Amino acid sequence: MPFFRVLSLLFGCFFSSMQVLEAQVIARMVVQAGTFARDNSVVSCALGEYSITSAASWKLEEVRGNKRIAVPMQIEPGRFPRIWWVLTGKTPVGVQRVFELSKVPAGVTTLPVMRVTDRHGNLLLEEGSRQILQYNYNTVYPPPGVDTMYKRSGFIHPVWAPNGAVLTNIFPEGHYHHMGIWNPWTHTSFEGRVVDFWNLQKKEGTVRFTGFLSKTQGNVWGGFKARQEHVVFEMNGREKTALDEVWDVRAYTAGTHDSRRIWDFVSTISCATDSALLLLQYRYGGGLCFRATAAWTSSTSQVLTSEGKNRKDADSTRARWVKISGSTGKGHAGILIMNSPDNYNSPQPLRVWPENAERGELMLNYSPTKMASWLLTYGHEYTQKYRIMVFKGDLTAGEAEAAWQDFAHPPIVILSSYTPPDPQNVQGLKGEAAPGIPGTGR
Repeated sequence: MPFFRVLSLLFGCFFSSMQVLEAQVIARMVVQAGTFARDNSVVSCALGEYSITSAASWKLEEVRGNKRIAVPMQIEPGRFPRIWWVLTGKTPVGVQRVFELSKVPAGVTTLPVMRVTDRHGNLLLEEGSRQILQYNYNTVYPPPGVDTMYKRSGFIHPVWAPNGAVLTNIFPEGHYHHMGIWNPWTHTSFEGRVVDFWNLQKKEGTVRFTGFLSKTQGNVWGGFKARQEHVVFEMNGREKTALDEVWDVRAYTAGTHDSRRIWDFVSTISCATDSALLLLQYRYGGGLCFRATAAWTSSTSQVLTSEGKNRKDADSTRARWVKISGSTGKGHAGILIMNSPDNYNSPQPLRVWPENAERGELMLNYSPTKMASWLLTYGHEYTQKYRIMVFKGDLTAGEAEAAWQDFAHPPIVILSSYTPPDPQNVQGLKGEAAPGIPGTGR
């Protein structure tokens, strides 16, 4: 065989091998919109029975006929790795979209879009240079002249709208125990004693940050898992932890939406000792609590619930979602708080301050024990899930309902084919089945 022919064959084999290396498809996912139209939905899918352990690069593409469109994605490692991405743009009812995950040679490392920055006392979540929220894990003290008993850690403030407006408030006059977004329980019974973790001036208890389980950043979401404890102040000056809590907070990339941001707030609570904790029926406290910016008063803000209620009549009613919006120094903005149908006593009742309360300012919360007590027993976990959408401008009631439907009934992701990558780059988990893959379950 002529020498040049041998070289030609060798180079042909070489380039053929390179093409395989450049795009080794290992998974094909079909996303079904189902019975709801989708608008920049967050989706995820478990990837079979292997845990990816190498630093190999991955590429996700949407397949549209002969076109392949690159899609930003993020792989969440673990016992069963999970891939996350955004179903960008609008997807009509009944439509399905196809995506393929490929293994490619390691490329240039780029900075993540969804960033988590530790600033020695607080954790800042950002999309690029745009701030989303701040979690305060160090103890924050009230303003000078205010009793230090109001000091707190383990809360979210500020929360920013996409236009840069701050939507939360802390240490407001007359209610120094209000802390942006926080989650204490007000009226409880522990070991034969009534304990209030909300009203710090009673000096019966408080909530504290105790440590991080994880901090994650990437091209689809950034967030953290933080441990908190509900502490009882005992009569003898000692303390006892009644309740352990884990916050899982994740902020997602906006997709093609410049006017909206979404993030998830998941609280998982469990008894810290073998003593039960009874969350007594009470008019407010617990669930997701929100103290609005002082700029929002009865004359500058509006409240709307999924049931068509407003600030005058929303208190003590149930709601799948509640929208609060109003004027800011940077234009109109707002926040939509969505309550998962899986939550205790869902759709949960609302506590909404009346229009004549505290200079017309606004505090509201989902209060799962407003109409019924809730007994927490040792050895069980209790999870509450909420999705928050912040926006500039406004949302119609229809847009708010569509956002809730997307949260409550996410698109179905079907793993139609899966070929594990090179065994040298994975850790096999023999004899175990992959968990369910629909939607964005964790």
